[in-house]
Amino acid sequence: MPLVAAAPPPASVRPANPPEALSAMPPESPLAMPVQALETWDPAAGHRPAIRHPRPWLARVFVFGAAALLTAYGAFQMYEVVSVSGGTTGLQYVLLALFTLNFSWIALAFTGAILGFVVLLRRRTAAALPTTLTTRTAVVMPVYNEATARTFAAIEAMRAEIDATGLGAAFDYFVLSDSTVGDAWIAEERAFLDLRARWGADARLYYRHRAKNHHRKAGNIGDFVSRWGAAYDHMLVLDADSLMTGPCVVQLAAAMEADPDSGIIQSLPLIINRNTLFARVQQFAARIYGPVIATGLSVWSGRDGNYWGHNAIIRTRAFAAACGLPDLKGKPPFGGHVLSHDFVEAALIRRAGWSVTMLPALPGSYEESPPSLIDVAVRDRRWAQGNLQHSRIIGAAGLKPASRQHFATGIAGYVASPLWLAQLVVGIALVLQTAYVRPEYFTSEFGLYPVWPRFDPVRALQLFGLTMGILLAPKGLGLILALIDGPVRRACGGAIRLVLSSLIEVLLSALIAPIAMLIQSGSVFQILLGRDTGWNPQRRDDGSIPWSDIVRRHRWHMALGLITGIAAFAIATSLFLWMSPTILGLVLAIPISWASGQLGLGLALKRLGLLITPEERDPPSIATSAGVLSRRNAELGLDDADALQALHADPGFAEAHAAMLPEAAPRPRGIVDTDRALAQAKVVEAQTITEATAWLSPKERMALLHDRALLDRLSRLEPGPAH
Repeated sequence: MPLVAAAPPPASVRPANPPEALSAMPPESPLAMPVQALETWDPAAGHRPAIRHPRPWLARVFVFGAAALLTAYGAFQMYEVVSVSGGTTGLQYVLLALFTLNFSWIALAFTGAILGFVVLLRRRTAAALPTTLTTRTAVVMPVYNEATARTFAAIEAMRAEIDATGLGAAFDYFVLSDSTVGDAWIAEERAFLDLRARWGADARLYYRHRAKNHHRKAGNIGDFVSRWGAAYDHMLVLDADSLMTGPCVVQLAAAMEADPDSGIIQSLPLIINRNTLFARVQQFAARIYGPVIATGLSVWSGRDGNYWGHNAIIRTRAFAAACGLPDLKGKPPFGGHVLSHDFVEAALIRRAGWSVTMLPALPGSYEESPPSLIDVAVRDRRWAQGNLQHSRIIGAAGLKPASRQHFATGIAGYVASPLWLAQLVVGIALVLQTAYVRPEYFTSEFGLYPVWPRFDPVRALQLFGLTMGILLAPKGLGLILALIDGPVRRACGGAIRLVLSSLIEVLLSALIAPIAMLIQSGSVFQILLGRDTGWNPQRRDDGSIPWSDIVRRHRWHMALGLITGIAAFAIATSLFLWMSPTILGLVLAIPISWASGQLGLGLALKRLGLLITPEERDPPSIATSAGVLSRRNAELGLDDADALQALHADPGFAEAHAAMLPEAAPRPRGIVDTDRALAQAKVVEAQTITEATAWLSPKERMALLHDRALLDRLSRLEPGPAH
């Protein structure tokens, strides 16, 4: 049942205590976080494990050995396909090399899924809820221009569940803001003051806003650890869309207490609360197929696991000692601060002797996903740059082989797209050569027959079937597990609906795959050309993207699909049929992208009982509670309010905001902050708050919001329009 009934909607967002009694953060408890060297490493400087832990050698031999054998078999079959004429051209060797690289990627995913499937066939009983905790954990939520209605609802719902376990005293809650938009920053402060006032004297809720979001999320977490980390044994790191049940959180804390050598314990977050067509496809796939892949990864990784940046618990002192990220030499996209910090932090903390493990079977960890294909592409561009940047880190001194493998997997996940594209282009070129180029009668090597660039069609068809089987096998294994699990099968609408849902997911994924391939290939090429991505906040709400934006983003994909289709049909009907899935996806790129963000299409499938997940059929209580709280918070209108108007209308809040500001650094003589100077000039000239609001630019607003003197001048302006 929801755990929020005792919290009535607030009548005001003004603080319950006088401003001078407020303290947005606890007293600082510094923890040294030295920057790590990637070129050198002294093993003696790391943690010495308290006990000897076994390594999963058998699982690794199976996953990597079987993948290598499968890749060798696939490469041999491809060689037989292209060498049927008795000779092989240079272009055919290129095709063979590209196929081998791409096949090795899917073969490794296949063998890992087999391992996960075998493990999941053996049902494990859930661990008992701990009755005591002897350590303190900081629950930290970094935010960056997010909607407060959602983020503070998540914190409130999580605390209610954690307190319900009877172990709530072991946890404090921190909202760590890197917001760069004034309205978002002020909305966060108002939401924080409101929630802390309702929680009362034992709120243990804190808020910190950084004036400069140095090093983005990694810097945000690093700032917290270096200034307050010594007060906490662990920190539970969330994302702005994270939800974790009380039992899940306390079991993570208990697991960390029970393992003195553990540095990071990662949970497996499932996607919930998604309703657009694309998001529902992702939600279904993550729920049905995700555990198979994650379990296989967890088993072969053992204590050399990976970290996904959220919904994980971290030993604070180990993180501080091992995870100070250096700036990479050179400029972005390959230089500068580490963009995808989580993989690097996992590798560094493992290098220092601490383990990184995953608990994929631990229930109660949730997240959300972007609502459309374009939203995923925006996020994926940043991830692509971060993973390719790891090519500068994969050779760092002292890293464990498994950590290097995690880096290689992340890099390959993005390099695979241009490799698949190159394989398609070379394949088309070879078919074109076969159809229009005369055979080479006189080669550098003596032969009785000319060299024809021919293929073995029967063997090629068999190899295509093998490739597709390996590619789709993880989905099939996840479907089998869902079908034999009675509660999951019934929660997904029964066997027939479950199979139909899987077919829909496979069909839509097949249509989206060529579009995603071109998008990722474009991202990789942009990165190689030296173009930086920046860091845009993620759109989390359901809703479609304007049609004009969709056409602009996908017109070249559609044009390429039409050109490819016409060319393939002109070359050979068989080539057109072979490429028809890719051609169809590209030709329909605009309507597919439009449909991906449509709420109506997703809800229509939901009404038919398709793409349903168990968490959707029987929502977790925390999701229900967070939804109720989010709607209540939205009614306050904090996220829609103008920051300057809010400060001017509520002197008590304005005083609290000023009290939460850090002490300003002294300004060097002769150095003028132009944004502050312009803000000062405009506020001095303005007669009303309406004029000031209209005149100030976003950067000038931020400068004003950081300056107590300008805030005081703002408070003296008249309300209403100027006459």
